[in-house]
Amino acid sequence: MSRDLKSIIEKMTLEEKAGLCSGLDFWHTKGVERLNIPSIMVSDGPHGLRKQAEDADHLGLNVSVPATCFPSGATLACSWDRALLEKVGEAIGRECQAQDVSILLGPAANIKRSPLCGRNFEYFSEDPYLSSELAASHIKGVQNQGIGTSLKHYTANNQEYKRLLIDVIVDERTLREIYLASFEGAIKKSQPWTVMCAYNKVNGEYCSENKYLLTDILRDEWGYEGFVVSDWGAVNERVDALIAGLELEMPSSGGIGDKKIIEAVKSGILPESVLDGAVERLLKIIFRAVDNKREDATFDEDAHHKLAREIARESMVLLKNEDEILPLKKEGTVAIIGGFAKRPRYQGGGSSHVNPTKLDSALEEIEKLAGDQMKILYADGYRLDEESGLFSSQVFKSASDVADETLIEEAKEIAAKSDVAVVFAGLPESYESEGFDRKHLRIPEGHSQLIEEISKVNENTVVVLSNGAPIEMPWLDEVKGVLECYLGGQAFGGAVADLLFGEANPCGKLAETFPVKLSDNPSHLNFPGDDKKVEYREGLFVGYRYYEAKEMMPLFPFGYGLSYTTFEYTNIGVDKNSILDTEELNVNVKVKNTGSMAGKEIVQLYVRDVESSVIRPIKELKGFEKVSLDPGEEKTVTFTLGKRAFAYYNEDINDWYVEDGEFEILVGGSSDCTPLKTVVYVSSTEKVEKVYTRNSTIGEIMEDPIGRKLVTKFMQENNFEIFKDELSGGMAEIIKNTPLRNLTMLTNGQVTEDILDSLLAKLN
Repeated sequence: MSRDLKSIIEKMTLEEKAGLCSGLDFWHTKGVERLNIPSIMVSDGPHGLRKQAEDADHLGLNVSVPATCFPSGATLACSWDRALLEKVGEAIGRECQAQDVSILLGPAANIKRSPLCGRNFEYFSEDPYLSSELAASHIKGVQNQGIGTSLKHYTANNQEYKRLLIDVIVDERTLREIYLASFEGAIKKSQPWTVMCAYNKVNGEYCSENKYLLTDILRDEWGYEGFVVSDWGAVNERVDALIAGLELEMPSSGGIGDKKIIEAVKSGILPESVLDGAVERLLKIIFRAVDNKREDATFDEDAHHKLAREIARESMVLLKNEDEILPLKKEGTVAIIGGFAKRPRYQGGGSSHVNPTKLDSALEEIEKLAGDQMKILYADGYRLDEESGLFSSQVFKSASDVADETLIEEAKEIAAKSDVAVVFAGLPESYESEGFDRKHLRIPEGHSQLIEEISKVNENTVVVLSNGAPIEMPWLDEVKGVLECYLGGQAFGGAVADLLFGEANPCGKLAETFPVKLSDNPSHLNFPGDDKKVEYREGLFVGYRYYEAKEMMPLFPFGYGLSYTTFEYTNIGVDKNSILDTEELNVNVKVKNTGSMAGKEIVQLYVRDVESSVIRPIKELKGFEKVSLDPGEEKTVTFTLGKRAFAYYNEDINDWYVEDGEFEILVGGSSDCTPLKTVVYVSSTEKVEKVYTRNSTIGEIMEDPIGRKLVTKFMQENNFEIFKDELSGGMAEIIKNTPLRNLTMLTNGQVTEDILDSLLAKLN
């Protein structure tokens, strides 16, 4: 429905306009009844709707209505499947329509800087390209249902420690290439109705009042059209935030924020035109929500549970399968060990905590699929925490921190008389949650000791992991199989059973690197920072970018995952061997299923700048496709690469820039296995004007062909002996790193200030 928003705003009082810029309560925007401006509801839920029941409390902590709990963001990312993320979004969007929720607070696209971040289970990846692509698909799916999204937490919110106060110190290039890039693609492709600002500061300014982030970049550069909402309680100074580009403060400030806005307008500090612009952006989304409301909307709980099972299957990652221990044969005896098999760890703690419509038990689902020819034995193996809540706490000790010898002995007894032992282990909710960061990468002692003891009495041990982030695996060499399930949602149990018995073929791949030990991680020495700030000293080298540059073998590399079948890569080709940076490049590869079972392969494309004048990662992910193949089937996969696939962020020109030169195109099944390679030459259409000064070095000038010609001629004309070609070794390096101003000293005064100025004039 078309409305004249400016006319509506003209009729609003100053108090009404100020009021619209803050919440009515914890979950609703304010309405203006006399002007037919409605109040709309927002709700938590990146991987499922967390709408509080009718008796919602002022802190948003009470129980929520039943909704489908899909796999968490970390799990979904391992699917590397855009279409699947869109399906998840559509399903959650339908549930929002049924529950009269207008805006879903998600997805979360923060980069996984450290594996210790307590909220990593919500986030997609350590790689900004993968993260932004998946976020864009999730947003598209939700908004296809007429429900808005809130892409969060913008930006550099990469830890829970001091999250409301910490100042992130990060250089511009790293900010652009890693942390902002994770949001940029999603915003440009899918235009979320809202963007949620983060709690933290970035380079000295709170994200809630950071004009550079909220206006200069988000709106002016990226063309964002929606409104910015604060994370709950993120606003520092309300008027500063409004001026910077934050329209909606949530939750309700009890009128305090409104009063500050009114006083600022009356005193002339805040132009009313700025307030009017914010109100117009709010009204645009509020009325869009009203117009997209579907009356009598419902959803099919069983169909959504079935979808959750499919999605979990597609996202779980087979990390080890020695002697083809999996899939299990439906014969003999199998020991199912570990409390998570009965009571699963299927979601993270915090604001994304969903009240599931139903919940699968892995043990029950395994028993259903096993059939009459297979005997199933079960033992607890360790004690489970009695309770888990919306926000978990490390104040109490997890029940499985200490190994229970009696339970371990019971588990060993059944394992010893079984053909295969399947141990369910991982991280209890008390180990990872919104609100705190982990201190280490270990699983509880009760889980770890159980795995070690079971592997001693049964050589055919398989470990099924439930965890929201990487863990150490000191027992890895002692077991034959490892299935990484992350946090698989309410249908976790059914999905695991499907994969263990080969009803489906594992096809997930890691969206983050698993280090061998915590100290291997690039952020280790600078996480979580001190009391006031955290410095991102690793710069661009986050995740696999660091491990490859350091030539350090991780436990499992980025993009890694096994299958019950095998794949072969051949015939890489490009449609052009040389392109301008304004042109697109098409890359084709052939992938064949060389095994005996249908499967899906995630084809990954990386780009490497062969020779760069600036520091760049060894290679970077710039394309991926998930392809389904029957046994013996071969398909051609095509990637299209644009300028950003070859560019870096040039701080001198404040823009993305491609240097002339050769780029390698690398394709394979993981970051450490790219068997196909081809080379393309990319020419820049934008020439960066280099300005030389008295402090420019001889070497810097000689790298420029024109500069080399001018300096060489200058040296020859003046017969300066120290610059003869035969100079080598240390002296050559000294001359190379000498600034022009030192020519006076090196030539014993032959180069005067006038001569130096003349040379600089020619160079520039």
